Amino acid sequence: MKDVIIIGGGPIGIACALECKKRNWNYVIIEKGALTNSLFNYPKNMTFFSTSEKLEIDDIPFISNNPKPNRDEALEYYRRVATSNQVNINLFETVETLKKTGTHFTVNTNKANYYTKHIILATGFYDIPNLLDVPGEDLPKVTHYYKEAHPYAMQHSVVVGASNSSVDAALEIYRKGGYVTMIVRGNAIGQRVKYWVRPDIINRIEEGSIKAYFNSEITEIKAHELTFKSPEGLKTIQNDYVVALTGYKPNFELLNQLGVSLSNDDKKRPEYNPETMESNIQGVYLAGVICGGMETHKWFIENSRIHAKQIATHIEKTLNQ
Repeated sequence: MKDVIIIGGGPIGIACALECKKRNWNYVIIEKGALTNSLFNYPKNMTFFSTSEKLEIDDIPFISNNPKPNRDEALEYYRRVATSNQVNINLFETVETLKKTGTHFTVNTNKANYYTKHIILATGFYDIPNLLDVPGEDLPKVTHYYKEAHPYAMQHSVVVGASNSSVDAALEIYRKGGYVTMIVRGNAIGQRVKYWVRPDIINRIEEGSIKAYFNSEITEIKAHELTFKSPEGLKTIQNDYVVALTGYKPNFELLNQLGVSLSNDDKKRPEYNPETMESNIQGVYLAGVICGGMETHKWFIENSRIHAKQIATHIEKTLNQ
């Protein structure tokens, strides 16, 4: 029997583990991938919007070469925090089912069964992409994740979307010798794009280095071409790769298994107490990005790292009752 089971080994899951460790609780993190798996899958050259001090957890200093750290520096920081504090974490272990019986929970994974009175869901949102739902999306040339530009050099690539990730991919592929076309559902580059990057992509589009079609949507993907609907009608262009960075969504299945209520609108916000982070199911706590449901831009490391202390404080009160 564990005092606490934390599902998700990202920065917020690690922060929750540190709070458990301070209180000498019997806890474990269950992470289906590598340590900070979402960060590991970020583009290799990604730079964070936040400064390093805003990415710190448990007041452990994060020193980076520049005010805004990159992916590798973040991986090193969270790896050092986890190893130096001997965080109890089971990596590459997948939670398959969750069930509440009375006041206890059963957590079944692909490796073991666990029992606990408290579950913290810190699963983020990066593992399930929002699909285009068009013919040809299952072709090998289509990806919903971007790692680096080199494979797209001298190739005709379509980047879908106008968010930070889409803009970063488009600029990087262009600068590595790729032929880039952006297809954007909205009428402009996103307003939340990093302030030092947004003018760059707008200038590249205006000068014609990167083609961009706004108010447009892909209708079909084929082996060597792509068709999309634009204000001027249907267009077909030569295409070798599609980088569809259309966003991601939380694992609602785990929430549903536990009975956590979701809002009835398309935002699917889970129900929780903002002071304690406890959901409508007693003993189930939410931490990090999952709190926003489909509004994945609402929560970041810098504004959700406080969830760990909120949750631990409330659990401590219940254990002392």
